[in-house]
Amino acid sequence: MNVTIIGLGLIGGSLAKDLKRTGFATSITGVDKSKENAEEALRLGFIDKISNLEEGIKNAELVIIAIPVDKVLEVLPKVLGLIPEGTTVTEMGSTKQVIVESIKNHPKRKNFIAAHPMSGTENSGPSAAIEELFKGKITIICDQEDSGAQHLALIEKMFHLIGMDIAYMTSDEQDLSTAFVSHLPHAAAYALANAVQAKEDRNIIFDLASGGFRSTVRLAKSSSTMWHPIFQQNRDYVVESLDVYIKHLKEFRDSMKNNDFDKLMKLIKKANKIRGILDGENHLLIKNKETNVKLYTK
Repeated sequence: MNVTIIGLGLIGGSLAKDLKRTGFATSITGVDKSKENAEEALRLGFIDKISNLEEGIKNAELVIIAIPVDKVLEVLPKVLGLIPEGTTVTEMGSTKQVIVESIKNHPKRKNFIAAHPMSGTENSGPSAAIEELFKGKITIICDQEDSGAQHLALIEKMFHLIGMDIAYMTSDEQDLSTAFVSHLPHAAAYALANAVQAKEDRNIIFDLASGGFRSTVRLAKSSSTMWHPIFQQNRDYVVESLDVYIKHLKEFRDSMKNNDFDKLMKLIKKANKIRGILDGENHLLIKNKETNVKLYTK
């Protein structure tokens, strides 16, 4: 299969590696606005050739868009307007409502699958690409009833082949869910990084920083080019998630401020219950695409 990937950073590059490794793609064309990124991707071997957008999608059977979500609003309609009739187009961004709305009346809307693979790191660029980045993770497919059956089947096959489970949601459900499990952690990490950097004696703090701090603040290293537009497009749900988070932070603060250490212990023990959820006790929510029934799997 001839695949064209637009955006050759962490997500696009990691997909390219897996699609080559599994044999899903026989040829991968890379498109990137950065000449340096494109040349690096070619040197690293996870694409077969470099092209501009127009030439790159001319003979593609599948086009994967893996660029910041604000750029998707410019590129996606153009891609849909240029592709051959049978070509499938999918997009990997972390927000969906604004993007789906932008092409809802496009003549080739059925060629498009709105997808969000829930995997990544804080690193960016072609050198950040990792084989099997997506293995054992979940991808969200949104508004699948608006996509053509053959196009949906192709994207489902691709994700299953690289080891992903699939959750089916509306774009609204996706944006709400990811606001809490993805966007909120990034916002909290940025705030924590700024809080520590604001301390006058911050160098001493950084000298003492160990695993707990480093793992918590790791997400603050994530690209501003990618995350600024995510926060913009999903503003309402991110604000909602931050309000909930701030409420719980205040509970912790007030329990200590008021010497209510019994309450503090209860809050900690309540939080400890997350271990069972994350260890796999009925936490994977999948919506059956035919019946639209929510299923919980162990």
